Amino acid sequence: MQNFMKYFKGSIILSLLGAVAAFAVGHYYSGTMSGAWSALFLATVLSVLEVSLSFDNAVVNAIVLKQMTPLWQHRFLTWGIAIAVFGMRLVFPLLLVGIMAQINPIDALVMAATKPDEYAQIMLSAHVSIAAYGGSFLMLVALKYFFEEEKDVHWINVIEKPIAKLGRMHSVEIAVTLIAIYVFSLYQKDADKMTFLVSGIWGVLTYVAVDGIGAFLKSPDESQELDLHKASMGMFLYLEVLDASFSFDGVVGAFAITNNLFIIMIGLGVGAMFVRSLTIMLVDKGTLAEYRYLEHGAFYAIGMLALIMFSGTIAHIPEVFTGLIGALLIALSLWSSIRWNKKHGETSHA
Repeated sequence: MQNFMKYFKGSIILSLLGAVAAFAVGHYYSGTMSGAWSALFLATVLSVLEVSLSFDNAVVNAIVLKQMTPLWQHRFLTWGIAIAVFGMRLVFPLLLVGIMAQINPIDALVMAATKPDEYAQIMLSAHVSIAAYGGSFLMLVALKYFFEEEKDVHWINVIEKPIAKLGRMHSVEIAVTLIAIYVFSLYQKDADKMTFLVSGIWGVLTYVAVDGIGAFLKSPDESQELDLHKASMGMFLYLEVLDASFSFDGVVGAFAITNNLFIIMIGLGVGAMFVRSLTIMLVDKGTLAEYRYLEHGAFYAIGMLALIMFSGTIAHIPEVFTGLIGALLIALSLWSSIRWNKKHGETSHA
């Protein structure tokens, strides 16, 4: 219990404050106790959904975070949470609605407070472009991992070994992603075909830019200490864009549960905080080293999320299904890791 509180104390405190805020928001809008309790319930559902959808995100965060300097780890866990909670859950929706409705963010905030139905409709109308952008970025993240030629640990050999060999082809993951963007664009409504294509290509360009900046910051001409510091800066940027890609579809999908921006911000923000706490625990306890297939499961889950985001522009896919698929893949990889440890008489794997 003490170890649990060490990692999740801040998240629990934030969740209690969020519960009070959600209750107050619900009472303000409905004027009734039943409305207040309903708002609290919706915020709780959104928090749980956010954690279930983002467990693979926590695993990938931990993989990258353990390579960073303590300074940049601290910055990710402080600046990063501010960006994740307030930037992506409040500012991003306001900016998006402002751009689409051609109004300033303050007016967008007023619209969210006074005309939630209209605000939600504008947000949902951006689903195609957001899904194409975020899906293409996440697809590249997953494919880059599996196309790594030097990766010698494979979970599902029949799939991963042939894919790893294809990694000899330079930038094959970009080619596969562009093909996927084109194929899915064919099934869009005529009015959305170009939107999907352009947004998907921008997602690819964002990944290439972030990956390129990270490579540039790993300068071999500098001292190791400075090089590590610069590399950590690049990893910080990568993680922030990755977190944003995970949250894009979640923010839009949340409007299918409630059209109240403030309830969405509270629910998803609390969930994001728990994901951060989970990330810290994974790094401190060395969980990824102990369970050799856990990161494989996380990257499979990311690949599935990318495909679900693409497919969601064609037909509605329930958020619960998305969360269950990711959780199932993580659970299976964990189970396989435990079996491997028992078979080889090991409790950890470096």
